[in-house]
Amino acid sequence: MKNSINRFVNDHQPCTFSDDLGKAVLNSLSAHIAILDDQGTILETNRAWQAFGGGTLADKANHFIGTNYLKVCDLAEGDGAEDAHAVAEGIRQVITGQVSEFLHDYPCHGPAEHHWFYMRAIRMEGDGPTRLVVSHEEITQLKLTEEALKQSKVAVEEQKQHLEEANIALKVLLKQRENDRAELEQKVLSNIKNLVLPYVDKLKRAPLRPKDKTAVEIIDAHLNDIISPLMQRLTNINILLTPQELQVATLVKDGRSSKEIAEILSVSETTVHFHRKNLRHKFGIKNSSTNLRSYLMSIG
Repeated sequence: MKNSINRFVNDHQPCTFSDDLGKAVLNSLSAHIAILDDQGTILETNRAWQAFGGGTLADKANHFIGTNYLKVCDLAEGDGAEDAHAVAEGIRQVITGQVSEFLHDYPCHGPAEHHWFYMRAIRMEGDGPTRLVVSHEEITQLKLTEEALKQSKVAVEEQKQHLEEANIALKVLLKQRENDRAELEQKVLSNIKNLVLPYVDKLKRAPLRPKDKTAVEIIDAHLNDIISPLMQRLTNINILLTPQELQVATLVKDGRSSKEIAEILSVSETTVHFHRKNLRHKFGIKNSSTNLRSYLMSIG
Protein backbone atom coordinates (compact mmCIF):
# COMPACT_ATOMS: atom_id res chain seq x y z
CA MET A 1 0.00 0.00 0.00
CA LYS A 2 2.84 2.40 0.87
CA ASN A 3 4.34 1.98 -2.60
CA SER A 4 0.97 2.67 -4.18
CA ILE A 5 0.50 5.83 -2.11
CA ASN A 6 4.02 7.04 -2.88
CA ARG A 7 3.44 6.40 -6.58
CA PHE A 8 0.30 8.52 -6.37
CA VAL A 9 2.09 11.24 -4.38
CA ASN A 10 4.81 11.64 -7.00
CA ASP A 11 2.24 11.91 -9.75
CA HIS A 12 0.93 15.46 -10.39
CA GLN A 13 -2.27 14.05 -11.84
CA PRO A 14 -5.19 12.97 -9.60
CA CYS A 15 -4.51 9.60 -8.09
CA THR A 16 -6.41 6.69 -9.61
CA PHE A 17 -4.78 3.94 -7.53
CA SER A 18 -4.04 1.66 -10.42
CA ASP A 19 -2.42 -0.63 -7.91
CA ASP A 20 -5.32 -2.96 -7.10
CA LEU A 21 -3.80 -4.01 -3.78
CA GLY A 22 -3.36 -0.43 -2.54
CA LYS A 23 -6.89 0.51 -3.51
CA ALA A 24 -8.27 -2.68 -2.00
CA VAL A 25 -6.55 -1.85 1.29
CA LEU A 26 -7.97 1.68 1.35
CA ASN A 27 -11.45 0.38 0.56
CA SER A 28 -11.24 -2.19 3.32
CA LEU A 29 -10.69 0.46 6.01
CA SER A 30 -13.68 1.46 8.12
CA ALA A 31 -12.49 5.07 8.35
CA HIS A 32 -13.75 7.53 5.73
CA ILE A 33 -10.56 8.55 3.94
CA ALA A 34 -9.86 11.30 1.43
CA ILE A 35 -6.55 12.49 -0.01
CA LEU A 36 -6.21 16.24 -0.59
CA ASP A 37 -3.74 18.41 -2.47
CA ASP A 38 -2.21 21.61 -1.11
CA GLN A 39 -5.32 23.59 -2.11
CA GLY A 40 -7.69 21.31 -0.25
CA THR A 41 -9.03 19.61 -3.38
CA ILE A 42 -10.03 15.96 -3.01
CA LEU A 43 -7.84 13.72 -5.17
CA GLU A 44 -9.05 10.33 -4.02
CA THR A 45 -11.56 8.79 -1.59
CA ASN A 46 -12.15 5.29 -0.35
CA ARG A 47 -15.36 3.29 -0.43
CA ALA A 48 -16.34 4.18 3.17
CA TRP A 49 -16.11 7.92 2.36
CA GLN A 50 -18.22 7.48 -0.79
CA ALA A 51 -20.85 5.39 0.97
CA PHE A 52 -21.22 7.84 3.84
CA GLY A 53 -21.43 10.77 1.44
CA GLY A 54 -24.33 9.22 -0.41
CA GLY A 55 -22.44 7.28 -3.02
CA THR A 56 -22.92 3.64 -3.95
CA LEU A 57 -20.57 0.86 -4.88
CA ALA A 58 -21.48 1.48 -8.51
CA ASP A 59 -20.20 5.08 -8.40
CA LYS A 60 -17.38 5.99 -10.72
CA ALA A 61 -13.81 5.80 -9.46
CA ASN A 62 -13.51 9.59 -9.44
CA HIS A 63 -16.59 10.14 -7.23
CA PHE A 64 -16.00 13.27 -5.05
CA ILE A 65 -12.70 13.88 -6.82
CA GLY A 66 -12.29 17.53 -7.67
CA THR A 67 -14.42 18.82 -4.77
CA ASN A 68 -12.58 21.41 -2.68
CA TYR A 69 -12.93 20.15 0.86
CA LEU A 70 -11.77 23.42 2.40
CA LYS A 71 -14.39 25.46 0.52
CA VAL A 72 -17.12 23.05 1.61
CA CYS A 73 -16.05 23.53 5.23
CA ASP A 74 -15.74 27.31 4.85
CA LEU A 75 -19.27 27.63 3.46
CA ALA A 76 -20.88 25.51 6.15
CA GLU A 77 -23.80 27.14 7.99
CA GLY A 78 -26.17 26.22 10.78
CA ASP A 79 -25.54 23.24 13.04
CA GLY A 80 -21.99 21.99 12.76
CA ALA A 81 -20.69 25.12 11.08
CA GLU A 82 -18.36 25.90 13.96
CA ASP A 83 -16.79 22.42 13.76
CA ALA A 84 -16.49 22.69 9.94
CA HIS A 85 -14.69 26.01 10.19
CA ALA A 86 -12.35 24.58 12.84
CA VAL A 87 -11.56 21.62 10.56
CA ALA A 88 -10.79 23.92 7.63
CA GLU A 89 -8.44 26.00 9.77
CA GLY A 90 -6.72 22.87 11.09
CA ILE A 91 -6.18 21.43 7.61
CA ARG A 92 -4.67 24.71 6.42
CA GLN A 93 -2.23 24.62 9.35
CA VAL A 94 -1.15 21.12 8.30
CA ILE A 95 -0.78 22.23 4.66
CA THR A 96 1.44 25.20 5.62
CA GLY A 97 3.48 23.11 8.02
CA GLN A 98 2.38 25.00 11.17
CA VAL A 99 1.41 21.66 12.68
CA SER A 100 2.26 18.14 11.62
CA GLU A 101 -1.12 16.72 12.56
CA PHE A 102 -4.63 18.03 13.28
CA LEU A 103 -7.18 16.15 15.35
CA HIS A 104 -10.81 17.02 15.97
CA ASP A 105 -13.91 15.18 17.12
CA TYR A 106 -17.37 16.46 16.23
CA PRO A 107 -21.04 15.49 16.25
CA CYS A 108 -22.86 14.53 13.07
CA HIS A 109 -26.43 13.95 14.21
CA GLY A 110 -29.29 12.84 12.03
CA PRO A 111 -33.02 13.27 12.67
CA ALA A 112 -33.37 9.75 14.06
CA GLU A 113 -30.06 9.11 15.81
CA HIS A 114 -26.85 10.75 16.95
CA HIS A 115 -23.34 10.11 15.63
CA TRP A 116 -19.90 11.37 16.54
CA PHE A 117 -16.72 11.26 14.44
CA TYR A 118 -13.00 11.61 15.06
CA MET A 119 -11.23 13.53 12.29
CA ARG A 120 -7.49 13.37 11.62
CA ALA A 121 -5.47 15.27 8.99
CA ILE A 122 -1.78 14.51 8.42
CA ARG A 123 0.79 15.25 5.71
CA MET A 124 1.93 12.29 3.64
CA GLU A 125 5.64 11.54 3.56
CA GLY A 126 7.58 11.50 0.34
CA ASP A 127 8.93 13.79 -2.37
CA GLY A 128 6.72 15.76 -4.69
CA PRO A 129 3.75 18.01 -4.10
CA THR A 130 2.07 18.30 -0.70
CA ARG A 131 -0.57 15.68 -0.10
CA LEU A 132 -2.77 15.23 2.98
CA VAL A 133 -4.63 12.20 4.27
CA VAL A 134 -7.92 13.15 5.94
CA SER A 135 -9.72 10.40 7.83
CA HIS A 136 -13.02 10.34 9.70
CA GLU A 137 -13.63 7.47 12.12
CA GLU A 138 -16.98 6.98 13.83
CA ILE A 139 -16.68 7.08 17.62
CA THR A 140 -20.38 7.02 18.48
CA GLN A 141 -20.12 4.06 20.88
CA LEU A 142 -17.14 5.66 22.61
CA LYS A 143 -19.07 8.92 23.06
CA LEU A 144 -22.16 7.11 24.32
CA THR A 145 -20.02 5.21 26.82
CA GLU A 146 -18.32 8.45 27.84
CA GLU A 147 -21.70 10.12 28.35
CA ALA A 148 -22.95 7.15 30.37
CA LEU A 149 -19.87 7.41 32.58
CA LYS A 150 -20.47 11.14 33.07
CA GLN A 151 -24.07 10.49 34.04
CA SER A 152 -22.95 7.76 36.43
CA LYS A 153 -20.44 10.17 37.96
CA VAL A 154 -23.16 12.78 38.38
CA ALA A 155 -25.42 10.19 39.99
CA VAL A 156 -22.61 9.14 42.35
CA GLU A 157 -21.93 12.77 43.25
CA GLU A 158 -25.63 13.36 43.92
CA GLN A 159 -25.79 10.23 46.07
CA LYS A 160 -22.67 11.37 47.91
CA GLN A 161 -24.27 14.77 48.51
CA HIS A 162 -27.44 13.13 49.80
CA LEU A 163 -25.41 10.91 52.13
CA GLU A 164 -23.47 13.91 53.44
CA GLU A 165 -26.70 15.81 54.05
CA ALA A 166 -28.22 12.77 55.76
CA ASN A 167 -25.07 12.42 57.86
CA ILE A 168 -25.28 16.07 58.93
CA ALA A 169 -28.97 15.65 59.76
CA LEU A 170 -28.18 12.51 61.76
CA LYS A 171 -25.47 14.32 63.69
CA VAL A 172 -27.92 17.10 64.50
CA LEU A 173 -30.48 14.56 65.68
CA LEU A 174 -27.90 12.73 67.77
CA LYS A 175 -26.74 16.01 69.29
CA GLN A 176 -30.33 16.94 70.09
CA ARG A 177 -30.90 13.51 71.57
CA GLU A 178 -27.79 13.93 73.72
CA ASN A 179 -29.01 17.33 74.88
CA ASP A 180 -32.46 15.95 75.63
CA ARG A 181 -30.92 13.10 77.61
CA ALA A 182 -28.71 15.48 79.57
CA GLU A 183 -31.71 17.69 80.31
CA LEU A 184 -33.75 14.68 81.44
CA GLU A 185 -30.93 13.46 83.66
CA GLN A 186 -30.65 16.86 85.31
CA LYS A 187 -34.39 16.96 85.90
CA VAL A 188 -34.35 13.49 87.43
CA LEU A 189 -31.39 14.30 89.68
CA SER A 190 -32.80 17.68 90.62
CA ASN A 191 -36.18 16.20 91.51
CA ILE A 192 -34.59 13.44 93.58
CA LYS A 193 -32.41 15.95 95.39
CA ASN A 194 -35.09 18.56 96.04
CA LEU A 195 -38.28 16.53 96.27
CA VAL A 196 -37.27 13.08 97.52
CA LEU A 197 -33.98 13.03 99.41
CA PRO A 198 -34.97 15.69 101.98
CA TYR A 199 -37.90 13.53 103.09
CA VAL A 200 -35.79 10.38 103.06
CA ASP A 201 -33.27 12.15 105.33
CA LYS A 202 -36.07 13.20 107.69
CA LEU A 203 -37.35 9.64 107.85
CA LYS A 204 -33.83 8.32 108.52
CA ARG A 205 -33.51 10.69 111.48
CA ALA A 206 -37.00 9.96 112.83
CA PRO A 207 -37.57 7.37 115.58
CA LEU A 208 -38.91 4.54 113.48
CA ARG A 209 -39.71 0.96 114.22
CA PRO A 210 -37.05 -1.45 112.97
CA LYS A 211 -39.39 -2.61 110.22
CA ASP A 212 -40.02 0.97 109.01
CA LYS A 213 -36.33 1.86 109.32
CA THR A 214 -35.46 -1.10 107.09
CA ALA A 215 -37.98 0.10 104.51
CA VAL A 216 -36.46 3.59 104.52
CA GLU A 217 -32.97 2.13 104.06
CA ILE A 218 -34.21 0.06 101.13
CA ILE A 219 -35.73 3.17 99.55
CA ASP A 220 -32.48 5.08 100.09
CA ALA A 221 -30.46 2.24 98.56
CA HIS A 222 -32.68 2.05 95.48
CA LEU A 223 -32.51 5.80 95.01
CA ASN A 224 -28.73 5.57 95.08
CA ASP A 225 -28.90 2.79 92.50
CA ILE A 226 -30.95 5.09 90.26
CA ILE A 227 -28.74 8.14 90.57
CA SER A 228 -25.34 6.41 90.60
CA PRO A 229 -25.10 5.99 86.78
CA LEU A 230 -26.21 9.57 86.31
CA MET A 231 -23.57 10.77 88.71
CA GLN A 232 -20.89 9.68 86.24
CA ARG A 233 -21.65 12.80 84.24
CA LEU A 234 -19.93 15.75 85.88
CA THR A 235 -22.42 18.34 84.72
CA ASN A 236 -25.18 16.42 86.45
CA ILE A 237 -23.13 15.43 89.48
CA ASN A 238 -22.62 19.05 90.42
CA ILE A 239 -26.26 19.50 91.41
CA LEU A 240 -25.87 16.73 94.01
CA LEU A 241 -22.84 18.28 95.69
CA THR A 242 -22.97 20.87 98.42
CA PRO A 243 -21.19 24.16 97.71
CA GLN A 244 -18.27 23.18 99.96
CA GLU A 245 -18.06 19.72 98.39
CA LEU A 246 -17.81 21.40 94.99
CA GLN A 247 -14.97 23.57 96.31
CA VAL A 248 -13.14 20.57 97.72
CA ALA A 249 -13.66 18.56 94.51
CA THR A 250 -12.27 21.43 92.40
CA LEU A 251 -9.19 21.83 94.61
CA VAL A 252 -8.57 18.08 94.70
CA LYS A 253 -8.75 17.99 90.91
CA ASP A 254 -6.23 20.87 90.81
CA GLY A 255 -3.78 18.72 92.78
CA ARG A 256 -4.10 20.44 96.17
CA SER A 257 -3.31 18.43 99.29
CA SER A 258 -5.80 18.16 102.17
CA LYS A 259 -3.67 20.56 104.21
CA GLU A 260 -3.63 23.13 101.40
CA ILE A 261 -7.39 22.78 100.89
CA ALA A 262 -7.99 23.29 104.62
CA GLU A 263 -5.94 26.51 104.58
CA ILE A 264 -7.66 27.82 101.45
CA LEU A 265 -11.17 27.13 102.76
CA SER A 266 -10.31 28.03 106.39
CA VAL A 267 -11.51 24.67 107.70
CA SER A 268 -9.82 21.84 109.52
CA GLU A 269 -8.13 18.96 107.75
CA THR A 270 -10.66 16.68 109.43
CA THR A 271 -13.44 18.54 107.62
CA VAL A 272 -11.58 18.17 104.32
CA HIS A 273 -11.18 14.43 104.91
CA PHE A 274 -14.90 14.23 105.70
CA HIS A 275 -15.77 15.93 102.40
CA ARG A 276 -13.36 13.73 100.47
CA LYS A 277 -15.03 10.66 101.97
CA ASN A 278 -18.47 11.99 100.96
CA LEU A 279 -17.22 12.72 97.46
CA ARG A 280 -15.98 9.16 97.04
CA HIS A 281 -19.33 7.89 98.26
CA LYS A 282 -21.36 10.14 95.95
CA PHE A 283 -19.17 9.29 92.99
CA GLY A 284 -19.56 5.59 93.74
CA ILE A 285 -15.82 5.04 94.19
CA LYS A 286 -15.77 1.82 96.19
CA ASN A 287 -12.26 0.66 95.38
CA SER A 288 -9.90 2.17 97.94
CA SER A 289 -7.01 2.03 95.45
CA THR A 290 -8.81 4.45 93.09
CA ASN A 291 -7.33 7.94 93.37
CA LEU A 292 -10.01 10.63 93.82
CA ARG A 293 -8.08 13.25 91.80
CA SER A 294 -7.50 10.82 88.92
CA TYR A 295 -11.18 9.99 88.88
CA LEU A 296 -12.22 13.66 88.86
CA MET A 297 -9.85 14.35 85.97
CA SER A 298 -11.19 11.38 83.99
CA ILE A 299 -14.80 12.64 84.10
CA GLY A 300 -14.27 16.33 83.66
